[in-house]
Parts: sequence; C-alpha cells; structure tokens
Amino acid sequence: MNHALPAVIFDLDGTLVDSEPNYFEATRQVLAAHGVHGFTWERHTDFIGIGTRETLDALRAEHGLGTPVDVLLAEKNDCYLRLARRSTRVFPGMRTLVELLHGAGHRLAVASGSSPTTIDLVLGTTGLGPWIPCRVSAEEVERGKPAPDVFLEAARRLGVAPRECVVVEDAPPGARAAHRAGMRCLAVPYLPEQADDPAFATAGLLVHEGHRAFDPRAAHDWITRGPVDPARGAGIARG
Repeated sequence: MNHALPAVIFDLDGTLVDSEPNYFEATRQVLAAHGVHGFTWERHTDFIGIGTRETLDALRAEHGLGTPVDVLLAEKNDCYLRLARRSTRVFPGMRTLVELLHGAGHRLAVASGSSPTTIDLVLGTTGLGPWIPCRVSAEEVERGKPAPDVFLEAARRLGVAPRECVVVEDAPPGARAAHRAGMRCLAVPYLPEQADDPAFATAGLLVHEGHRAFDPRAAHDWITRGPVDPARGAGIARG
C-alpha cells in the first residue's frame, strides 16, 4: 500500500452498487406489514443518501406508527438482506475504479448508512470485499450523514488525516458530509436531476449525468492528481 496516495472512501448504496430498488422494496414491504400502503418510488427518492434509521424515524412519524424504530429497523434489514442475496448490481464503472485504485495501492474504505451486516453481505456478494477491507456503518457512530461522523471514523481507521481522503458519493447528504469532514469529494449523482442541488457545489468533481457518464479512468486521474488550486476552480465535470 502506498501511503503517499490519498485514501478513498466510498459510499455504498447508489455509489458502488445499485441497491436502491432493493431498499425501496424492503421499505414498501415493512410499511405494508404495519398497515401503511402506497409507498412510492418517488417518496423513496426523498431518502436516498440518508441512513436507514433516520429514514424509518421520519416515516414512523409521518404515518403515526407506534412500532419502535428498532423493530422497524430489524424488519427492514432482514427484508433487504433477503433481496440483496438474490441480486445486487455493481455499477461497472465503479468496479473498474476500485480495481484501478486497489492496483495502485490506495487505501480504500466504505462508509455507509447501511448496517455492518448489510455492508459485509453486499461487498461479499458482489466480490468487492477483498479490495475494501475497511468498513464503517452509520450504526457505529453518533450521527449519520449529512453529519461527517462516518467519514471521519473511516479516516481514523485508515490511519490518515481527513485532508488526505477523497470521498466518492452519489447523494447530496453524502456530499455535504464529505465537505464537513474536510475531504475532497467526487460526486456521481444516482439521480441526475439532483445534480444542481447546492450540496454538490462543494464537490471537487461532479459528473452531472451520473453513472451513465462516469469515466473511471478520468476519476482515477483526478483522485491521484491531488487538491486543485482554488485559484483555478473546482474542476467540475459537466458530463
């Protein structure tokens, strides 16, 4: 491992893997089991990038559910794990980026709102696990995204300063968390229509059209090039 290279911290859901369809279905099934029907994909997208506990807290309040959030959380995690074991798709460009970074000797981590069990299962199922041994769940820190806690904990476990890290994110709360952690951010919006969200303005590299326009080799070059001189601008990619 080359410790002169920046460490790279990946978000998991919507960044490395297209897990949002499974999360949507898990939430829909859990809500339906508690008498709440009609949960839509459009409503689900309001929670992309936000931790599972925070999502369920909001939905519990919205629908006046009396079930404790810990019970809902356990039910959703069980449902999601069943779905994830069947099928979890890695974004091809992200797999290539991980391979390039691992081959060059970068230290890699995942920092996610998912549970530790979920992170391990998804990385194992997709074959990414051996390349990304360092994993941090929002359940292991005080606050989830947009707070910086998961990214700061990942940096601590990797043994590097925040300024030596690059975060790869797909959602505005994650981009905001990276900025608050004092880390560079490569943003690839899961929902391209969110690319103009003010949180993405803090990203050093923003791929406006999302995964369909993502170039892993260009991303690798940007990561290894180091911080951009502020006088020259942030290096925004308009995709």
